Amino acid sequence: MNHSGSDTWDLIVLGAGAVGENVADYATKGGLRTVIVEAQLVGGECSYWACMPSKALLRPAAARLAVQRVAGASAAVTGDLDVAAVLERRTGFTSAWDDANQVSWLDSAGIDLVRGRGRIVGERTVDVAQADGTVRRLTATHAVAVCTGSVPTLPPIEGLADAKPWTSREATSITDVPGSVAILGGGVVAAELATIYRSLGAEVTVILRGRFLSRFEDFASDRVRASLEESGVHFVTASPSSVTRAQDGRVHITLGHNVEPIIVDEIIVATGRHSATTGLGLEDVGVSPTDLRVDDSMRVAGAHGDWLYAVGDVNGRALYTHQGKYQARAAGLAIAARAASTLPSDLTEPWSDHAATADHAHVPSVVFTEPEIATVGLTSEEADQAGLPIRVIDHDLGSVAGAAVRSDGYAGAVRAVIDLERQLIVGMTFVGQDVSELLHAATIAIVGEVPLDRLWHAVPAYPTMNEVWLRLLEAERYA
Repeated sequence: MNHSGSDTWDLIVLGAGAVGENVADYATKGGLRTVIVEAQLVGGECSYWACMPSKALLRPAAARLAVQRVAGASAAVTGDLDVAAVLERRTGFTSAWDDANQVSWLDSAGIDLVRGRGRIVGERTVDVAQADGTVRRLTATHAVAVCTGSVPTLPPIEGLADAKPWTSREATSITDVPGSVAILGGGVVAAELATIYRSLGAEVTVILRGRFLSRFEDFASDRVRASLEESGVHFVTASPSSVTRAQDGRVHITLGHNVEPIIVDEIIVATGRHSATTGLGLEDVGVSPTDLRVDDSMRVAGAHGDWLYAVGDVNGRALYTHQGKYQARAAGLAIAARAASTLPSDLTEPWSDHAATADHAHVPSVVFTEPEIATVGLTSEEADQAGLPIRVIDHDLGSVAGAAVRSDGYAGAVRAVIDLERQLIVGMTFVGQDVSELLHAATIAIVGEVPLDRLWHAVPAYPTMNEVWLRLLEAERYA
């Protein structure tokens, strides 16, 4: 192996996605010399194949539908979506899969970049396999942060891999819309892709094994499924036994005995993701690639000398870009503080700058379907399983004046999960048009542990959908 040069930084970050960029940025602001190692595009999955392109694809149909629901404006909307324009807009959000702007940002932030695939070969030591065949050895004086994200999980179905299925990468980077698709999975990615492809005119079949959007409250996931079915999406509850791609290019999915196979133009796998740790060399430094246990500062347990960190999807704590960036801020600040010996103790205090405390029971998420689901904290089932003394308050969001103004015949619902002992909201779920814009107030109430008697004085402006907060508090007070 040809080693070319030897370089030293305070911190080496493996992975230049949103998480890696934030770890590097906050460590650099803390006075450390930092380098990022990246084999693909700087900006990562979210920028080019996940969050941004998928939301860009979802927005045109959502905007069109919102206008159609308002009398006086609906008459101005005629015809179908301009599919070519939708795809062109999506491409604009990905910068045509060119990372020049992201690379420029790294430079402006004072963060160095080494192109290639990194592998940990020893304590604070990383070898980078570069495109020209040489290997560049990097050394860190303080820490190495693994921020390599996650990759789609391919279920063990006979013939599936050989059929060349799409994952979210291919599904969000299309240049032409296939006539028909089958989506394997019933989670968030499957729900959003079903929404996208149906809005673009494809025939969509969702194949799932259990309840659709099973991580969410039943009342919310049931509304999304019903809406998708109304739009023409077909749902099949089954476990495919085999998949083949025929000579004509179409995909045949066998579901079992005496069941007609499903035949589609493309099959999309959306059955979950797992940590991208293959080839990182973690096992060579005594760390299990399949069990990356971290503390709240994202420091890996068992790493000799406490120099190794794992941040974002790769540690499996909360697979959301926003939560990964939150972890990254804590990790970057903790790495810089430990390097400067300014962290008060080896352990990080909950809710401090150096701890990602909200990962545990305060995580917000949005499903950008029609209708949207927005949730934060615990579901009623999770709170009950945790042994909390709870009261569940439900309210019809469509009965709130602000919702009626927003959309004719607005249909939506809200659930608050209340800890009766502490008199705090510990979970909230919204379902309906534009409910993602209601979520942050709920996140603040839950993370800040704002007592119900204080929330009573947080007066919602009228007429907005936020008036639902008053209705929930009234229902709880006079229950």
